[in-house]
Amino acid sequence: MALAASASTGLYAGSDDHERARRALERGEVLPLRAVLEQVERTQQGQVLKIEFERDDGRYLYKIRLLQPDGRVAKLKVDAVDGRVLSIKRKHP
Repeated sequence: MALAASASTGLYAGSDDHERARRALERGEVLPLRAVLEQVERTQQGQVLKIEFERDDGRYLYKIRLLQPDGRVAKLKVDAVDGRVLSIKRKHP
C-alpha cells in the first residue's frame, strides 16, 4: 500500500497550516508536500490520514499521521526542509 495524498487533498489540519506552507514554499524555505511524501514513502507504508504543518523551535515540520497496513496509526515528524523523518510514534489499534 502506497502513501496517497497531495497538498490539494484537504488533509491539512487547518487553513492556517495550508497558507503557512504555501508561503514557506513560495519563499523556497521548504520542500513541496508531494516531494516530502515521496521521500517518506520509501520507508513507510500507509494511508495518509492527516497532515499538519508547523514551525517548532525555528524548524518547519510536517506532522503526518498514517494508517498502516497492520491497522496501527503512525505519527511521523518530518523535516519540511529536507524531508528527513525525525521521529515515528506508533499506536496499536
